[in-house]
Order: sequence, then structure tokens, then C-alpha cells
Amino acid sequence: MVDGILIGLGVLCVAYFIVIVVYAGIGTSFAFIWLFFAALLLFLVYGRWYYSRNMDRIPRWVPVSVVTTCVAGVVALAVLCVLVFLGAASSDKKNLDYVIVLGARVKEHTVSNSLKKRLDKAIEYAEENPDTILVLSGGRGPGEDVSEAEVMRQYLEYNGVRPEQLLIEDRSVSTVENIAYSKVVIEEHRNRDKKELVPLTRRTTSVPYAIAPDKPLEIGVLTSNFHIYRARLTAEKWGIENVYGISADSDPVLFIHLCVRECASIVKDRLMGNM
Repeated sequence: MVDGILIGLGVLCVAYFIVIVVYAGIGTSFAFIWLFFAALLLFLVYGRWYYSRNMDRIPRWVPVSVVTTCVAGVVALAVLCVLVFLGAASSDKKNLDYVIVLGARVKEHTVSNSLKKRLDKAIEYAEENPDTILVLSGGRGPGEDVSEAEVMRQYLEYNGVRPEQLLIEDRSVSTVENIAYSKVVIEEHRNRDKKELVPLTRRTTSVPYAIAPDKPLEIGVLTSNFHIYRARLTAEKWGIENVYGISADSDPVLFIHLCVRECASIVKDRLMGNM
């Protein structure tokens, strides 16, 4: 029974790998993880068979260690996937001060399917919240002739978003840099606005008055649904206190693969102290 389940899961992993390759191409990032999962499942089947015939020669701690490690890995992956799913299900908060729109790969001045979904969501949000400033974040990566932020700006302006509603951050090449550099752009924009304010004339009345504190800054991070959880934690790590996720749709065929890949990125960023 157990062997049948493991073999069935292994077959599903191989089948999903084939779907990914046919649908998105052999160069799809992290696609070979599914072949690794399939090989691991088949190894467990072989290990059970081998242990059942050599129980007298193999110490008990060996199978216990293998099973414990596998169970711990499955539990950790499940917990991370739940967190990713919860991030993907987050609802949009209205009237934010700024929304950081995370870029994605562009090629020959055209947006990828993933980036198009993010930008279409940004257009929708900008129309519903005209006072929100969008920070377009994305530098020029390998093989790109122009920065992602510039392509994003052209797409948004072509689709009716006002230029004065857009800020550009075109140095970043990773999620961490997206957040860090966008925070700098926001701070520079706020400081510039403060300098442009006309100072109040000196009061002649003796009536006391109180100065209200500034409203807490509220910032959104707009990205693909599977990416929301990591983007929010990264923003909090970089000192953005009131941060909200704005979820754009992702490819339904690749969604499971993207979530698994995102789990690996979460672990990496956590170990590196980025979130």
C-alpha cells in the first residue's frame, strides 16, 4: 500500500515535470526539482524493499533517521506552502500611500505573461485609488536591453495611468533590492514633497493649538500571488512597518511549481537574513 502511494506520487512528479517543460520550456527555473522528488520517492520504495530483506544487517537507527528526515521535510514544505497560499489569498487594502510594483523579466521591450498580470493589477488599483503613488521597481538584468521599470512605465502610461502617479526604481535585480531601493525612492519623494510645502504664516492669535502627528505611512507590495508572503516579510525586515500585500494572478498551470520554488526562496532568504 505504502509502496503504491510512493510510486504513484513519483509518477505524478514526472508527469508534472513533462507538463512544465512542454508548457513553459526546458529552461523553466527550478523545473528539475520534480525529477528530484520522483527519484527520492523511488529511492524510498527501493529502501523499504532492501531493508525488509536485510533487517538483520542494517541498524535500526538508519531507517528511523531516513523516515524522520523525510517527515520533517514534508511538514516543513507543507507549512511553507500554507504560508504562501495565505499570502496569495490576501485582500487588497484601499487608498495606500504608495504601492511598490515588483518587476519581472522583460525581453525585447515586451512584458512577460507574469509581468503583464502584475501591471494589469496595478492599472486596476491605480484606477480605483487615484491618490496612490506606484513605485515601479526593476532594474536591467542579463539579456535585457532596458530596465524592467522603464518597460513597466511605458505599459502603464499607454494604458492610461497618469505619469505623475508613477515613480521609477531601476537599480534592483532581486526581491530584496526591489524593497530596499524602493524604500529609498519613497523617502526621497516624501522629502521632496515636504520641501515644496508652503510654510504657514506666523499666527498672531494667542490661542494655543496642537500639531497633529503625521499619519502613519501605508505601503503596499504588488506582486504575483505566490510571491506575496516573502515580499511582505522582506519589506518588514527593511523597516516598512505598515505593509500590505496586493496579489496579482499567476499562471494556473505553473502555480504549484511556483509555490514550491517560492518555498525554496523563502528558506534561502531566511538563512541569509533577508527576511
